[in-house]
Amino acid sequence: MAKITAGVATSHVPAIGAAIDLGKTQEPYWAPLFEGYEFAKQWIAEEKPDVILLVYNDHASAFSMDFVPTFAIGCAEKFEPADEGWGPRPVPTVEGHPRLASHLAQSVIQQDFDLTIVNKMDVDHGLTVPLSLMFGQPDAWPCKVIPIAVNVVLFPPPSGRRCYELGKALRKAVDSFDEDLNVQIWGTGGMSHQLQGPRAGLINQEFDKEFLEKIVNNPEELSRKPHIDYVREAGSEGIELVMWLIMRGALNPEVIEKKRFYHVPASNTAVGHLVLENKE
Repeated sequence: MAKITAGVATSHVPAIGAAIDLGKTQEPYWAPLFEGYEFAKQWIAEEKPDVILLVYNDHASAFSMDFVPTFAIGCAEKFEPADEGWGPRPVPTVEGHPRLASHLAQSVIQQDFDLTIVNKMDVDHGLTVPLSLMFGQPDAWPCKVIPIAVNVVLFPPPSGRRCYELGKALRKAVDSFDEDLNVQIWGTGGMSHQLQGPRAGLINQEFDKEFLEKIVNNPEELSRKPHIDYVREAGSEGIELVMWLIMRGALNPEVIEKKRFYHVPASNTAVGHLVLENKE
């Protein structure tokens, strides 16, 4: 049977993708950030997941202000890198897993989560930057990926509690799939940052570090944090952190923390990263 064995959390800052694509990873500004992902790159090469459920938010590439689903799942065979205004990133096409994705949709919808099923969409930096951080620059991504898009762009976003419970529903769905698969779930986005207005450039290290601690060791409490706390303490784009709760909800209550990394700044954003394994 399929099994979720581990979770990964990471920021998905677009400038990180540009640094990779332009060969700047060893420049003094960027080198400390990429060094923080060296453990994860070695770890995932050993773990060899068959499928990644990758939770991210679209940045007006697949969806527009005319149509923004709260939760959406990509059920296609493949997903092309999106053109975000300066051409698609030079990264491989993302290969999906339609059979598992359809099973997840069936199971999660029957658990009363209304997922939007998407059979064709391009994927932007929210999804491709995490893949690049973990796998480098391969000719093809080494595993299948199922995109799970969450609206954290247009008000109102889903609550942290709803995201946490969705993670639990996804775990139950994976457990009932009748193929032997090593599945990981990734939560992306964040950490504290604001891109506009008088608080543009806001980074709250105290909030970020507390969040990293609680999502590992007290996710139930963290799942009850209201939206306004994210906006007030972590900036308008800090709300992306609720997507990490989907990842955490899909894991066991107790996990083994393999890696924790925090770095500021990357562009105008704080970067956070976790590698968690299920504790049996």
